[in-house]
Amino acid sequence: MKFVILTFSGAAGVISRYLFDGWIHQVFGLQFPIGTLFVNVSGCLAIGFLGTLADERSLLSPDVRLALILGFLGAFTTYSSFAYETWTMLRNSEFLFAALNILGSLVIGFAGLFLGVFLARLM
Repeated sequence: MKFVILTFSGAAGVISRYLFDGWIHQVFGLQFPIGTLFVNVSGCLAIGFLGTLADERSLLSPDVRLALILGFLGAFTTYSSFAYETWTMLRNSEFLFAALNILGSLVIGFAGLFLGVFLARLM
């Protein structure tokens, strides 16, 4: 049942991301990836709000949490998941892990991107 929840909520998140990103680009018409910025910021706002309701107030059932946080928002923007997981580490005083997550995601993520570009250009 969890896979069904994730499938449909994830699909809704991906479609919402595509539509929201496109709408923002239409409205602002900038070369800057403002749609991605709006998606990431709104996803972080939503995951912070819903995560707090789930974790601190127990207002979301496990299935609703799975659908909204992991499924919908996870597909809407993985950045929101990254931000929320890092926040959880900071909240739990796991400062080293939080720093490693931030640096690893940014530095190693970009290194992976550059390596992928390099490897593709070898072909």
